Amino acid sequence: MTLDLPSVWAFVIAFAVFAYVVMDGFDLGIGILFPTFKPGRERDSAMNSVAPVWDGNETWLVLGGGGLMAAFPLAYAIVLPALYAPIIAMLLALIFRGVAFEFRWRDPAHRPFWDLAFTGGSVIGAFAQGVALGALLQGISVEGRQYAGGWWDWLTPFSLLTGVSLVVGYGLLGATWLVMKTEGDMQSHARRMSGWLGAGTIVLIAAVSAATPFLKGAYYENWFAWPSVLLTAQVPLMVLIGAVLFFRSLRKGHERWPFLLALALFLLSFVGLGISMFPYVVPGAVTIWDAAAPDISLMFMLVGAVVLIPIILAYTGYAYWVFRGKVGEEGYH
Repeated sequence: MTLDLPSVWAFVIAFAVFAYVVMDGFDLGIGILFPTFKPGRERDSAMNSVAPVWDGNETWLVLGGGGLMAAFPLAYAIVLPALYAPIIAMLLALIFRGVAFEFRWRDPAHRPFWDLAFTGGSVIGAFAQGVALGALLQGISVEGRQYAGGWWDWLTPFSLLTGVSLVVGYGLLGATWLVMKTEGDMQSHARRMSGWLGAGTIVLIAAVSAATPFLKGAYYENWFAWPSVLLTAQVPLMVLIGAVLFFRSLRKGHERWPFLLALALFLLSFVGLGISMFPYVVPGAVTIWDAAAPDISLMFMLVGAVVLIPIILAYTGYAYWVFRGKVGEEGYH
């Protein structure tokens, strides 16, 4: 039996992207929610909750982007020119956000400015990621083996909808993370925010899900063709169940379950994205097999991935385990 290396690498990159969304999502979410926290103790506690892990989270972004370039160079060459604007905006926002994260501690005299920069970088970074996803999902104009669209093709109502959706969704992850990591008034505030953001996330998931099948005929077929609809229909059903369990866990005062169930909603949304797009890496234009590098290159890289990904998972898991407790004004305890 021959190993389908393009499919394996599609899974590896999808895993890296989802790991980034999971691990950096709540980090960006805290930045998005930062203005709702009182200056001083609350903001310090929120930032301390992610200080031990935030910079390691973006390892997965590097793996996803670098993996796309190496494993699917044709897709990389098409997608990058199509999404230059949102990708550059995302990278600049993440850089500025990282600088603000460090400088707010080292430059107390200008802390309000760095707090604003931290929030702005988080919001713009999250929004740009959502816009890029929406622009990819709605389709990219391709002629031959290159991008054939214009500079502003990415900017549509659908891409703006996905951008807003990701900002709200990341805000939900940040709020539920703080429910799990804080105590007292701050936890109560995070719990209230989780309820509002949870409702907003569910509404936006429904809006994006309702619009997606009508972007392309292939999406509609993937979701509603018989008998596959018997399987695909389970995804929105599980989203509904997850939403009910999420609000129930908030109402009962659980600390960990809201965060885990928010992650489950993101996972189900990611599964829905896979149902819509597979087997295309550039929807409607380039499949994963069309875009893949030669098998010998994919196998060479796979050997490295098999060694390095478990190491990354191990040290990431260890970091989260060490800092598994509650956080206060002075740090973890």
